Amino acid sequence: MKAIIFNGSLERRAASTSGVISGYFEEQLTMLDIQNEVFTLADSGIPLFDTSLTKTPLEVERMSQMFRDADLHFWLAPLYHGSIPGVMKNCLDWLEVTANRYEPYLTDKTIGLVCWADGLQAMQGINAMDNIAKSLRAWPLPFSVPVIKTSLFDPGSTTGISPLYLAKFDKLISIATTKRIEKTTINQL
Repeated sequence: MKAIIFNGSLERRAASTSGVISGYFEEQLTMLDIQNEVFTLADSGIPLFDTSLTKTPLEVERMSQMFRDADLHFWLAPLYHGSIPGVMKNCLDWLEVTANRYEPYLTDKTIGLVCWADGLQAMQGINAMDNIAKSLRAWPLPFSVPVIKTSLFDPGSTTGISPLYLAKFDKLISIATTKRIEKTTINQL
């Protein structure tokens, strides 16, 4: 099994919200012996989506291959003005380059969703990502983690994450890896 952690924020600092969450997911997946990679949008070089280009940009080819090679995705996003960041959506829009393939877009990929906000509105970002994932023929998990940012951090914790959200992240990882293993087993029969 191979997983990708899609950090849909433009934050680059390891101590940023997206850095702490993606680092935790990376650590937990590694402990489960699941090959994983963090795709940090801020470092990706993905250009604005442009259907008039005659050649797909190299960065887009790399991103598309990474997303398609992973069996399991975790999408992490901040909520900005009622939705996910436009640059995250732009990145996902580039998956249009796979439209003519036998299994286009993210066909049958399992997607775990996490969104954080300063208030209670993080579910709006989850709903946006859920709609996008389904449009890309993926399977968003029925359990997601909307985060109230002020309750996320616990300086006394070894991970820096509060016990409440550690439990939720662990549950998402458990559900995602169990579903993926079941799906892989069924496909092998």
